[in-house]
Amino acid sequence: MTRPLNPAQALQLDNQLCFALYSASLAMTKLYKPLLDELGLTYPQYLAMLVLWERDGLSVSQLGERLSLDSGTLTPLLKRLEIAGLIARIRAVQDERRVHVTLTTAGRKLKSRAHKIPGCILAATKYSIPDVVQLMHQMQDLRRRLAG
Repeated sequence: MTRPLNPAQALQLDNQLCFALYSASLAMTKLYKPLLDELGLTYPQYLAMLVLWERDGLSVSQLGERLSLDSGTLTPLLKRLEIAGLIARIRAVQDERRVHVTLTTAGRKLKSRAHKIPGCILAATKYSIPDVVQLMHQMQDLRRRLAG
C-alpha cells in the first residue's frame, strides 16, 4: 500500500494527477500534429470528424455533447470544416434552430486517409493493445467520476 504524501510532497508538480494528465495530453496532441497536418485538420477538427465518421447527420448539439464542447467552441470549428469542404451544416425544416452536420463527399473520402493514424499512435506509445484499452477505460472512468 502506498503511504499518503506529506504536505511538502503533496504540492510537488510531479505528484499532481492534473499535471500528469495535462502533460500527457500535450505530448499526445504534439504526436498527432504531423499526422493531422497531412489531412489538413487540427486535433479538435479530427475529433469532430471521428464522430461524424461514426454517425453522420448529427445535430450540432448532439455533436457538442459527444465531444464535450459548448457551441461557442464548436461553431467556429464547424465553420472551418465547412469552408474546407468536409461538412455541410443544414437547418432542420421543422425547427430552424436545429442545425444538422453532414459529411460531404470529400469528408467521407478523408476517412480512408485517416486510417493509418491509430496505428501510428499505438506504435508511438509502445503499449500493447490490452494496455491501451485498460488505460482508456481508466481515463473514461476518471472522466465519469469527475463529472459527478
